[in-house]
Amino acid sequence: MLNLNSSDENSNRSSLQDPVSLNVGGEIYTTTLDTLTRCQDSMLGAMFTGQIPVLRDSRGNVFIDRDGKVFRYILNYLRSSALDLPDGFSELALLRREVDFFQIRPLLEELCRYEAAVPLSLKGGPLGAMIMVNVESKVRILHFNLRHAPENYELRTCLVAAFTVELFCTWRAFMALLCERFSYKTSKGLTSPHPCNPRQNRLKLEWVPRPEELPQEQYNKQRYQGLTVCNADVTQSGDIINAHREITDMQGFVEELLKLSLAEGFKLDLVTPDPVEILNCTSLRLIKC
Repeated sequence: MLNLNSSDENSNRSSLQDPVSLNVGGEIYTTTLDTLTRCQDSMLGAMFTGQIPVLRDSRGNVFIDRDGKVFRYILNYLRSSALDLPDGFSELALLRREVDFFQIRPLLEELCRYEAAVPLSLKGGPLGAMIMVNVESKVRILHFNLRHAPENYELRTCLVAAFTVELFCTWRAFMALLCERFSYKTSKGLTSPHPCNPRQNRLKLEWVPRPEELPQEQYNKQRYQGLTVCNADVTQSGDIINAHREITDMQGFVEELLKLSLAEGFKLDLVTPDPVEILNCTSLRLIKC
């Protein structure tokens, strides 16, 4: 049996005292008024300062008809001002909905930051999603003129390695993650790659690392571009300068791709030509399990 307290603000406030027992969707919690009113402009702040009438169950607990299991994370945040979720927490959508209902804005912001760092595999994603990768490496001879002074040029030669990756993925969210983590390094700065078809399931990456013997001016003149990978942990720490690491060979790219895909729940299904030499492969197939 639930009883609705008087809507008079003074009587509501006087009926609440420490410790406060809550019945949230059948789960019982005990806390203090100070904790519940930490965010004054939230719904809990309004309820426990007497601005909104409260319901009580037959045992005198304040009753809130919301999900009781995820409320523990909301209450812990109000106690400590820290979002503490267990590893592999899979109810982010439900928690976000509950936090939005209670209008605890600082916690909503924390959740947004948390979700940005959570692997896609913990947010869902289709089982059986597939990644197919074909890689190609070519070494070319480049002739260029090195300028020493006006009208004083020297003919130079160097080897440049050109890399091409053609990637197909049935999971758009993972394709978006790849475009976010990898960037082209150009004379105008970093630019993001984009899927090369309307369905956004194909990506082609082409890059040429700059050899030490090739001056930057000549490198730019050839319209070459490098490829970098973003270290998400460094980015979150605010060290933008060291956040991007240049990929100088195909083995480095395959290694980064494997790190990303395995973290998102993909498993190796096929490696050619030699599964033992995975970093020197010409093609890969991965399946999300």
